[in-house]
Amino acid sequence: MGTYTQILYQIVFCTKDRKPVLLKENRPELFKFIYGILKNKNCHLYRINGIEDHIHILTSLHPTVSLSSLIKDIKIASSVFMKENNLFKEFTNWQEGYGAFTYSIKEKDRLIEYVKNQEEHHKKITFRDEFIAILNEHQITFDQKYLL
Repeated sequence: MGTYTQILYQIVFCTKDRKPVLLKENRPELFKFIYGILKNKNCHLYRINGIEDHIHILTSLHPTVSLSSLIKDIKIASSVFMKENNLFKEFTNWQEGYGAFTYSIKEKDRLIEYVKNQEEHHKKITFRDEFIAILNEHQITFDQKYLL
């Protein structure tokens, strides 16, 4: 028997201290780079987007790829890429930690639109409030001190 999985992840992580350094004009280059990492690991990217201080990645993972190692690889490689290419002059690093949430494939289209419309979405809600809402939606217990 083969290995079959269908796990849709929304991955969210921030710049160090949530500094608004991911300027719009260079974000597509960053997103393209991250897409390359996912593709090389045989993961399927549905959508990637973000604003100045955080990004969202909607993806399914290949069964041989662990979530934590994927995020570690994305953060390390993209940090080096951004610094070497001077993409975002004030970028220092990604913040420690991340959020990763699973969804039914039935929610794929809604999530694609949600990630696609991050700029509009954040005109109405702060990242902190958004992240708390996602944590609550997934019934995840969290400590307020880790939410800047």
